[in-house]
Amino acid sequence: MNSQSDKSANIAQAEKLVAEAVTEKPDLVVLPEYWAMLGDQPAEFHASAETFPDGEAYRALQGMAKRHGVTIHGGSMVEKSGNSFFNTTVVFDPEGEEIARYRKIHLFDVDLPDGISHRESATIAPGRDLVTYECAGHKVGCAICYDLRFPELFRALRDQDVDVIVLPAAFTLMTGKDHWEVLSRARAIETQTHFVAVGQTGTHAGGKKACFGHSMLINPWGHVVAQVGDFVGVAAGVVNDDYTRQVRTNVPVHLHHVL
Repeated sequence: MNSQSDKSANIAQAEKLVAEAVTEKPDLVVLPEYWAMLGDQPAEFHASAETFPDGEAYRALQGMAKRHGVTIHGGSMVEKSGNSFFNTTVVFDPEGEEIARYRKIHLFDVDLPDGISHRESATIAPGRDLVTYECAGHKVGCAICYDLRFPELFRALRDQDVDVIVLPAAFTLMTGKDHWEVLSRARAIETQTHFVAVGQTGTHAGGKKACFGHSMLINPWGHVVAQVGDFVGVAAGVVNDDYTRQVRTNVPVHLHHVL
C-alpha cells in the first residue's frame, strides 16, 4: 500500500486491494504497517488511534474478513489503551472474529551524529508478549517492522513451532534498499519458516518520507517466491508444508541449538 494521512482514503485503498487479493482464493491476506494512517507527527498518529473493538479501521478489517470469508492480518494500526498508544496488529478469522492482537515490541529510538533524533517511544509504547494464531492448519507468528532486526524474537516464535511468520512494515527507502530483503531472507532461513514481509511503498508525509515496499513471500530455504515491485499491488504465494519438512529434515538446526 501507499498510505497517507487520510484515513478514509486508506481504508478505501485497502478494501480495493483486499478485493483484488481474494481473487487468488487465499487463506490469509496481509496488510502493511500503519495501513490506516501513515503520517509524520506524533499528534497525527495519536489522532488516528482507535480503542478496539471500536473504530472505523477495526470495523473495516472485520467487515472485509467476514465479507470475503478470509483471514485478514491487519498489518498494524495505532491502538489507544488507557493513556498509552501501541503499534498493534489485529487478526480476524473468516467469520470476522478477532483471533490475535500483537503490540510491536521493539521501538526505534536513535540519536545521529548530525544532531537528528528519532524517538518512536515518544509516540508509541512497547508491547511485551509473543503472539501466534492458527490459520488453515498453520501456526502463524506475529512481528512488526523494526522487530526484523532482532533475531531472538524470531527464535522465540520458532520455539513455539510456528510454520509462518508475518511481518508488516513501513521500512524506509534508505534502509530498505540495503536491509529489507537480506534481513527478511535471513529470518526465514534461521527459523525455517515461510516468511511474509509486507511493506508500505512510495512517499508519504507530503513527500518528506519514503518507504521501500517490495512486499514478498520467502520460503524456508530463503528464496523469494513472490514479490510486489516498486508500486502498490498484490503478491500471492503458496505455503508448501512438504518443502518445510524437507528443509527441516535436511538441516535440523532446531535440534542443535547450544545457547
